[in-house]
Amino acid sequence: MRKNKAIGGTWEEFEKETFSPEEIAESNLRVALIGEIINARQTKGISQKKLEEMSGVRQPIIARMEKGNTTPNLRTIFKLLVPLGKTLYVGDLK
Repeated sequence: MRKNKAIGGTWEEFEKETFSPEEIAESNLRVALIGEIINARQTKGISQKKLEEMSGVRQPIIARMEKGNTTPNLRTIFKLLVPLGKTLYVGDLK
């Protein structure tokens, strides 16, 4: 990995020193879930505004979620997954 002068090492080193394994796992899961929603929306050619119409979740909330500026609650996730033809599967962590 490439060293980052601003943090004095690699991101992975900084992350392990700063966050607990649980915080890292939670962050990785949140990023993966939101990434899947973004990918599904873009693959289907659906704009954020159209997803608002389909889901009832306001477009500014979708935008903030996609940018990582907010963590959506589970109800919001479900509202977005349904019109995208997706479901939430809970399995074992790898």
